[in-house]
Amino acid sequence: MNPIARPLRAAVLAASLLAAQAPAAFAQAPAAATAQGAEQQVDQVAARFYDLRARFDPMLYATANGDSRYDDQLGMAIAPKVRAQYLADNHAMLRQLQAIDTGKLSPKARLNHDILVFEIGAQLDLEKFPEHLLPLNQFDNMPSNLANYAGGTGSQPLETPAQYRAYLRRLDQLPAWIDQAIANMKEGIRTGVVQPKIITTRMLPQFRQLRQRDPEASVFYSPAKRLPAGFPEQDKRELAAGYRKAAVDIDAALARLCAFLETDYLKAGRSTAGYGALPNGAAWYQARIRNNTNLDLAPAEIHALGLKEVARIRQQMTALAPRMGYEGPLARFPHWVEEQAKYKPFKTDQEVLARYREIYATVEGKLPAYFSLLPKARLSIQLEPELTRATASDHYTPVAADGSHPGVFWAVVNDPRQYSTVGMSTLLLHEGVPGHHLHAALLKELPLPDFRKFFTEHPSAAAYGEGWALYCETLGKDFGLYDDPAAWFGHLNDELLRAVRRVVDTGMHAQGWSREKAIAYAMENLGYSEARAANQIERYMVWPGQALAYKTGALKILELRARAQQALGPKFSYAKFHEVVLGDGTLPLPILESQVRRWIDSQR
Repeated sequence: MNPIARPLRAAVLAASLLAAQAPAAFAQAPAAATAQGAEQQVDQVAARFYDLRARFDPMLYATANGDSRYDDQLGMAIAPKVRAQYLADNHAMLRQLQAIDTGKLSPKARLNHDILVFEIGAQLDLEKFPEHLLPLNQFDNMPSNLANYAGGTGSQPLETPAQYRAYLRRLDQLPAWIDQAIANMKEGIRTGVVQPKIITTRMLPQFRQLRQRDPEASVFYSPAKRLPAGFPEQDKRELAAGYRKAAVDIDAALARLCAFLETDYLKAGRSTAGYGALPNGAAWYQARIRNNTNLDLAPAEIHALGLKEVARIRQQMTALAPRMGYEGPLARFPHWVEEQAKYKPFKTDQEVLARYREIYATVEGKLPAYFSLLPKARLSIQLEPELTRATASDHYTPVAADGSHPGVFWAVVNDPRQYSTVGMSTLLLHEGVPGHHLHAALLKELPLPDFRKFFTEHPSAAAYGEGWALYCETLGKDFGLYDDPAAWFGHLNDELLRAVRRVVDTGMHAQGWSREKAIAYAMENLGYSEARAANQIERYMVWPGQALAYKTGALKILELRARAQQALGPKFSYAKFHEVVLGDGTLPLPILESQVRRWIDSQR
């Protein structure tokens, strides 16, 4: 059996089995009333589910997804009581969904029901694992995330007095969040659930950089320095005073955090790299695999498929090397490309952004031949904020549903003189158009309930979201972007990265690989410097399973496209296929497969 086709456990995925029995009260009601009541129940659960999740972690589930309604709330998802209540509420919603007679639902309502059952089940699958005891890492932490919003150019714009007050209220809640994180990490030390030492050493510089004894020099005060001249004078005075106080309070909280990390936490840190070293770590990692891929894949088979993919892509690189003028051993090929000055023409970061905008314009001209469903919202291309530039990867943040800010591709440019052109086309296809932006912007424009409209940032959405973006990278060949051998190398090297991720992620978390072994494997196969490889490997150390979503999702979409091409022959249309894949928004992979199968049957 193709491992990508294996479904997640029936208890989580098979919504039809979960809804097999309807209460007797439904059986006695008239058919029309029963159908209407069943659909109303689904709608009620959907609304409650979205609101609960958005309030539970508003930074992740609302603001980052372009929903600004909760921009004044930070959330305390890491607090044990809050987490326990949230999970209890999810159990109650799942029971309510199980009591609905799905035979009475319209296809639209049934899809909402099945996605809800899947998504609630995916969250509850992680309930027994103490994820809240690892509240901070170098790649994703609340202080840095909140600091990145201070510029007002990302997911939380700062243009009106109300927006300034909303962000200020979030800042006021940060000290309590930091104190809760410290309490959680103390419990983690007691129970053996701690980050590796190297991760703590990576976090500390971020928090030290955020500290400022002079509150008016703090990044958290910086919005007060940019108050628009048109604001009423009273608003200016109140906001400036409020931001100053917030900066003082946050600095004191960061001082407590740094002191704790430097002493107690660093001392208790582990030398191992993977989750396998944590209590119940093997089961925890398996749950993370299910959560991130939507499938119940064994680490060993993921690892084996990763090795197979690495070998396949390296064969393609062997054929490509002579076209680029390289005749040495394959192991040196990526290093050779990295050393070529002709692929590093930039002197300023603005020149890098200008090149990305040129590629964007080219891609836009190709889209109509392959897509009939396109969003109205355009993509913004910006530089990653300086605070997180050293540890971040290029990424995308979604457009706001109300249009208050655009979808943004954040380019990480640490030194423009060392920024290579070879991977720029494939990266723009993935992070921008037609990858994440086309998907996320369409979500905001399609007539979907909120829990689906804002469904991009949760880990269980990664298999579809990252799978779609990686699939879009392959379209560069159809668009003619890879006719340039250097751009084709960039695509192959990025595809190789996703295959290498499968090997190192499972290697560290399931096979006991050390961080150093994983870094060496990445350097050998990708031609990365040690620093660049370490940045990637340390990301996988703190985000187990997420790196598996890319290839899993892309292979599934490619498999479904090949199935449609074979079944429909000359009737196959790229535009129609993409409309089916995108038209219902973010879907768990098994549900996406069912949708495509139904479309194929309808076209025969």
